[in-house]
Amino acid sequence: MSAAPAGGGRGKRSRAPAPKGGARGGSKPTGREAKAAWMKAKDASGGRGGKGVSPAKGAGRAPVNDRGRGPGGAKEAPVRRGPKNVGLGGDQVEGRQAVRELLSAGRRPITTLLMAEGMDAAEILDDIEALAAKRRVKVEYVSRKRLDAATRTDGSQGVVALARQIEETALDDLCQPTKRGRVPFLLVLDGITDPHNLGAVLRSAECAGVTGIVLPRHRSAHLSPTVAKVAAGAVEYLPMALVAGIPTALQQLSALGVVTVGLVGEAPTSLYDLPLGDQPVALVLGSEGSGLAALTRRRCDELAAIPQHGTLSSLNVATAGAIACFDVSRQRSAAGN
Repeated sequence: MSAAPAGGGRGKRSRAPAPKGGARGGSKPTGREAKAAWMKAKDASGGRGGKGVSPAKGAGRAPVNDRGRGPGGAKEAPVRRGPKNVGLGGDQVEGRQAVRELLSAGRRPITTLLMAEGMDAAEILDDIEALAAKRRVKVEYVSRKRLDAATRTDGSQGVVALARQIEETALDDLCQPTKRGRVPFLLVLDGITDPHNLGAVLRSAECAGVTGIVLPRHRSAHLSPTVAKVAAGAVEYLPMALVAGIPTALQQLSALGVVTVGLVGEAPTSLYDLPLGDQPVALVLGSEGSGLAALTRRRCDELAAIPQHGTLSSLNVATAGAIACFDVSRQRSAAGN
């Protein structure tokens, strides 16, 4: 059922491309035996244990000290430490790519879809209209002034959607093989407060094949409109768990057979030297300013650095996360995972 434009909007489009995306799936046993095998393989390859490691001069630095703004400015300020966040969020989605993926994924109901009147023709707008018609979501064509009044970012690109909040996934469930049989590949984020950084990390994680995200319930950015926009639709495909504390969550992951690897700049072990291709693994990234908290470091099975060869002492957390995720992805592809 196609939605009729209200108030002289863009009008009907002839093409209705098939929606993209889909669920992951399979079943492959994992757990303590897989982790024990990894520890044995690591020892055989010459890797050093991550607990109690000492700083090594010249090792790659942790992803710290980034508070830059994203493309188009930052209408939404970084989350300040202290306020209590409830739930993952994600109920307001802005930006053409993010809204298209919201419609394409079809994982949650959409209550409102606003599009600005008089926008220039674009293939992605045709896609949004066709997907909205397929999902029986009414498109409201509104003035730019009204749409801007509803936005919470600096760049809605003329499209805003309101949907049901993204549901949390239990941490135990993230530790199970996916429906397609892929072993868990998790990303644990220890207090990233800048929404642009979080959005960029989530986008890279989804593209690299990460199967789940772990976020702290408090003192962290969650799925605000800015995060959803920068993530460009990745939030629709990544199962996410909210936990009371990252150190406790790491203990739980370790008990479930997931190898936890914290990125720390001064670690003597290179991330590239760790065998991470054929067992459940969780990469742990720290906050923009201080990196991994002391207790979080102690709870990781291994600490590793991304080698650097330039003058600067640190990487942007989103860049470090992308490098680490794709290195694990490379190893998993070679191992057939």
